[in-house]
Amino acid sequence: MQTREQDPEDIIPVEVAETLDGLFRERLRRSPQNIAYRDYDRSSGKWRDLTWSQMDERIAHWQAAFSRENLSPGDRVAVMLRNCPEWVIFEQAAMRLGLVVVPLYTADRPENAAYILRHANAKVLLLEELAQWQAFSDVREQMSDLVRVITIQREPDKTDDGVVRALYDWLPERGAEQPPGETGAVPHVNRDPHQLATIIYTSGTSGRPKGVMLSHYNILTNARSSLEVVQIRPDDLLLSFLPLSHTFERTGGYYVPMMRGATVAYARSVHQLQEDLLTIRPTILVSVPRIYERIYGGIRAKLVEGPALSRKLFHMAVEIGYSRFEHQQGRGPRRASHLLWPLLETLVAKKVMSKLGGRLRGAMSGGAALSSGVSRIFIGLGLPILQGYGMTESSPVVCSNTFDDNVPSSVGRPIPGVEVKLGENDALLIRGPNVMLGYWKDTEATQAVITPDGWLNSGDIARIDETGRITITGRLKEIIVMSTGEKVPPADMEAAILHDALFDQVMLIGDGRSYLSALVVLNSRNWQNIAVQYDLDPDWRQLLRDHKFEEILLERIAHQIREFPGYAKIYRVALAHEPWTIDNHMLTPTLKLRRTRVLDHYKAEVERLYDGH
Repeated sequence: MQTREQDPEDIIPVEVAETLDGLFRERLRRSPQNIAYRDYDRSSGKWRDLTWSQMDERIAHWQAAFSRENLSPGDRVAVMLRNCPEWVIFEQAAMRLGLVVVPLYTADRPENAAYILRHANAKVLLLEELAQWQAFSDVREQMSDLVRVITIQREPDKTDDGVVRALYDWLPERGAEQPPGETGAVPHVNRDPHQLATIIYTSGTSGRPKGVMLSHYNILTNARSSLEVVQIRPDDLLLSFLPLSHTFERTGGYYVPMMRGATVAYARSVHQLQEDLLTIRPTILVSVPRIYERIYGGIRAKLVEGPALSRKLFHMAVEIGYSRFEHQQGRGPRRASHLLWPLLETLVAKKVMSKLGGRLRGAMSGGAALSSGVSRIFIGLGLPILQGYGMTESSPVVCSNTFDDNVPSSVGRPIPGVEVKLGENDALLIRGPNVMLGYWKDTEATQAVITPDGWLNSGDIARIDETGRITITGRLKEIIVMSTGEKVPPADMEAAILHDALFDQVMLIGDGRSYLSALVVLNSRNWQNIAVQYDLDPDWRQLLRDHKFEEILLERIAHQIREFPGYAKIYRVALAHEPWTIDNHMLTPTLKLRRTRVLDHYKAEVERLYDGH
């Protein structure tokens, strides 16, 4: 393997990079032969390394291909691809020509993806395979702006619409040429850091996703400030598995490592994450809470199956390890029990950490609140998890804990350059160079969240102590934040479900959970008519644990929410025993749902929806 630079000052300044493709150009100039990316080559069945120089050669080819599509600076191009070097190559080639990149989730519903492509007026779309394009068959008329669809995997069957081309056929034999007298990478077209770089669509209260407009400067300054808080080293190896369409991964797992010169390895899939951790042996993880929850779930399952002594040693290691952590942070005394740590580290902690590759020195968690219990487990076992806070509209990082100052119950202090304060109803307000340009084609929505003097209303309720440390205590907006980091506005989906006359009332559930569920009040008369069709008991109360009954309800719900994003799928449903009214305090006098009261009243039913998860 190539030797890596160890210069501690090798962080690319924002003013040197200027733009995101300028960031790549400067990284190429500084360390052309260092390993930039590692990914699994499915054709050979082996992992491969790509240097910055090799990446640049590929980018030049893609840039030349883009140049033949009659595109103009500012045109939008979309990518719907798993994490891989081609994702980076596509974006870097596009940005060299001043194009604006629109990322899409690979698991998104065709209807939602088509809406985004139409709303952004995207002209080029990159896909993994032809099957993805075929999934758009019912909504293709909505994507009339597309002039080119590229599939990475070469398909034997040719399409007859003239729009789709396999990557192999789309790329020219030669890459983009350098102008006379130039050296290094092909110069980028745009040198204005305040130009629009990307439009990232995120769920909003209107029922349709909103396009967050981020400039090169928004993202570059956020990456640079993040590096001041969480020190990434040139010899670090990050394992990337959150979708690059997620702004947390894109900034933290793509631009930050590039700015520092670290290597990024792309996991094959979340399902193969355990095996990839052992193979890649990363030093840094960037993730949403759900991944840490899954890892802990696997640990817990093995403990349950194992001997009682193993469970006792595990819990002892966590308690003593966490006590040591509190002492090291200056918040707790030195205890005699800490003398047992070397033994417990050998018997327990190192064995657990070996399952994660054995080299992790730190982990970051964002996108949703991390359970204090899960955080305590990993920190107790010697893996410092840093919880932070951000949102797509802030590029995304607003604040974060640090290795030297880590209070897991908080989201830390603002990163350099970012200001925060409390507004009306203790809403967290954010101002800084990372705040978005606005929402694409939606001036009204932009003005609703950004004040004339630049303060962004996060919609989250917070507490800021005398040291500037921030704790998120609730949400003004009724947005469900899942443990995967996805945000879902419940009112829009609930309204859609109520289009089915079978449902009189509905409440979405899933805050901090890995999937969505629904609590519903049925219209008994309409159920009786439907029950006849399925030969089921007309009294739904007799069917509460009937699997077929739940499947029928889920199928009807799915039909009503089919136009929502792919991650907004409802997997379980429970029934309320009585309608929600003002008299039973489930509704306010203005007929608004008292969500907290409903959740408390139906706590047992809700817990059953998530048994084992």
